[in-house]
Amino acid sequence: MKRGKKYTEAAKKFNQEDSFELDKAVEILKSVASAKFDETVEVACRLNLKKNHTVRDTVVLPNTFGKDKKILVFAKGDKAKEAQDAGAAFVGDSELIDKVSKGWTDFDIVVATPDMMKDVGKLGPVLGRKGLMPNPKVGTVTNDLKAAISDLKKGRIEFRADKAGVVHLGLGKISMDAAKLKENIKVFYGEVLKKRPSDLKGDYVASLYISSTMSPSVRINFKNLE
Repeated sequence: MKRGKKYTEAAKKFNQEDSFELDKAVEILKSVASAKFDETVEVACRLNLKKNHTVRDTVVLPNTFGKDKKILVFAKGDKAKEAQDAGAAFVGDSELIDKVSKGWTDFDIVVATPDMMKDVGKLGPVLGRKGLMPNPKVGTVTNDLKAAISDLKKGRIEFRADKAGVVHLGLGKISMDAAKLKENIKVFYGEVLKKRPSDLKGDYVASLYISSTMSPSVRINFKNLE
């Protein structure tokens, strides 16, 4: 793959084959970011998983970033009012389901009460392809709407390992204070460790990298994070 001049120059500033302590890795990343916009800081954690293993959960990052997420909630009656009072951007039942079924997706996160899922499940062709279908495993199918919406507003993000066993997630902005970036990375990594499959033998984590939108990846010595 042909890389741009700025990327190539940034890659010369450190050895990409080396792994660095977290403090140094974040320092390097901040020094090589060169875009004119506030780049997103991303983490890529490669796991040694078998085909039958699934690593999927949510994490509440201690330091939020980016714009507020627009939360849509499918609920009725008192639960609809609870969602509205908690700050959901959109709340409704059958009429809202009909609107989404016609292709409207001007929202970032979807939450539903369990009694709504029979009808919400019909929205698979719209929500499924965007990864927005509510799921009890990640706390987006719940009767405790107040707590769910509060966590999502604080920065709760879903993560999952792809078919190659890589968990890829944005967890900050390059303009953020280094201490806040490091804290987000540590919290994310801690949550990934908690999801280790019980029958997995040997090393669970293969590698951990951070990068910004336009920068080379910096490898972290994750052993000292455990």
